[in-house]
Amino acid sequence: MPVNGIFGTTIDVLGKSIDLRTKSQNLISSNIANAETPNYIPKSLDFEQELQSAVKSGSKGTPAITHPRHLPLKGSGAGFQSVTGQVVEAPAKTPGNDGNAVELENEMGKLLENQIMFNASVQMLSKKFSDLSVAIKGGN
Repeated sequence: MPVNGIFGTTIDVLGKSIDLRTKSQNLISSNIANAETPNYIPKSLDFEQELQSAVKSGSKGTPAITHPRHLPLKGSGAGFQSVTGQVVEAPAKTPGNDGNAVELENEMGKLLENQIMFNASVQMLSKKFSDLSVAIKGGN
């Protein structure tokens, strides 16, 4: 039995979520760093719909490639590995006099929300690996 099949898609989803949250954190930090830059338009990473779609399509049972020399079937996507998100401009409704569209309070809220979601994903992934460790040790 392949190790990646023990928890279904949970580990894949959590791992991808952590990767995407890290990218999002970098974009939000960049927005905050450019809060005083004239004509700067903040950016955000839009990935949640794409990740949800990958979860839904993965539940339909795409065939697993069990050997590196096997060919993927036509129409079977790369699953979670193909989720990259899309960087979109997210300007404030009322840009400043210098054309800067960063609302610092809004960005700080996004930063906090993203950090909470990142921490939750890390904790859930840690729990999955802890459960695997308990199973390997025989339940002690």
